Amino acid sequence: MDFAELQVFLTVATERSFSRAAATLHRTQPAVSQAVKRLENELGERLFDRSSKGGQLTEAGTILLDYARQLTRLRGEAEGALRELQDLRKGRVLIGANEAAVHVLLPVIERFREAHPQAQVEVNRVAARQLAAQVLSRSLDFGVLTFPPRDRGLSSVPLGEDDLVMLTHPSHPLARRRQISMEEFGRQTIIAHNDPSPAREHVLRLYEQRHAPINIQIGLPSLDGIKRGIEMGLGVALLPRRCALAEIRQGQLCAVKVPRLGLPRDVRLIYRSAGEMTHAAEAFLEAAKDISSH
Repeated sequence: MDFAELQVFLTVATERSFSRAAATLHRTQPAVSQAVKRLENELGERLFDRSSKGGQLTEAGTILLDYARQLTRLRGEAEGALRELQDLRKGRVLIGANEAAVHVLLPVIERFREAHPQAQVEVNRVAARQLAAQVLSRSLDFGVLTFPPRDRGLSSVPLGEDDLVMLTHPSHPLARRRQISMEEFGRQTIIAHNDPSPAREHVLRLYEQRHAPINIQIGLPSLDGIKRGIEMGLGVALLPRRCALAEIRQGQLCAVKVPRLGLPRDVRLIYRSAGEMTHAAEAFLEAAKDISSH
């Protein structure tokens, strides 16, 4: 069923006149009559009673009129939804990251939302080893890694640098030191994140290789919980500096370097090198590139 012919039928039925419908549609009356005739031939039913005045509908025409109105409304809603998507009013960006990477993403999210306040951003916790596959399979628009992606088909944008530091309460005896050894850190009461991660494995492997003890006494499931524990004086922790910038600036926590455990790394936003992106994802990538270039 041709939608243009359906629109002609709807106009004739609404105007109750072929001539008025022709004027409304800016077409000739024969063209309007031919469009209705083609629709009738396709459906195998007469839609108007030509013997009556005023474009009287037949029973088939009355049934089709209701559906024509519904289809026209749905078409308008579909076009409106697509326009909103193109305008990013209802666009959504899906990102995979670990908990620490969220702090690096926030400036990009802020830049993106300034330009597109109605678009949605959803960041899900995803293990680093799963990120590349999920981005390539289009389950995610972006992922955040602390190393360049090795998978073919992925590109990346650097978001900034980060390193691991010992976070401690300002009253801790080591709080005023510029740096300490890994052995000194290992002797402290340590609060650790109890989720497996490459950084955690790296640190534990270093202590094992040096046959040095590491005094992990408390395991917590979130960075916020660890930071609150440090503020309460429960212990110290080795965490990414970027996750505590606000607390360090406000004097709630102190950051002390542990050179052998620092693990400096570039934080990168990864994305598919080829294939179409949603309008929202394209805009988010532009925001990330803009921040990366400054």
